Amino acid sequence: MSKETVRLDWLSGQLFLLRDRNDFPIVMTQPNGVNGADLLPLSVIGCSAWDVVSILLKQRQQITAVQVVAESEREDEPPWKFKKMRIVYKLSGRDIDPARVKQAIELTENKYCSTYATLRDVVDIQSTFEIIDE
Repeated sequence: MSKETVRLDWLSGQLFLLRDRNDFPIVMTQPNGVNGADLLPLSVIGCSAWDVVSILLKQRQQITAVQVVAESEREDEPPWKFKKMRIVYKLSGRDIDPARVKQAIELTENKYCSTYATLRDVVDIQSTFEIIDE
């Protein structure tokens, strides 16, 4: 089992500096930084997009742009738990095979993406994709 460490330093007021395992900084504050709760869906789409792009490039799919959007629904009362997440993958390129895109998304969601695997039993996550032919 691997062990990874991330950290947070409180700077002042409601200003925090997060650092990933490679010491990359992320500012968490409002209105000029990331909202802490946004890090969860961002983590899911970041992890899954990384894998989807990697898989499609290995399959020599001619992708030129990828955008992934996550729309979340949360409870209205504290602690405002995430209940649903809808993920839309938008891929641009030439002659992209929809079957390969579907397979790449299924692989990341069922095998490779750790954040997706962690959440899928407690959050209703649904995914779709669009292909924009250039």
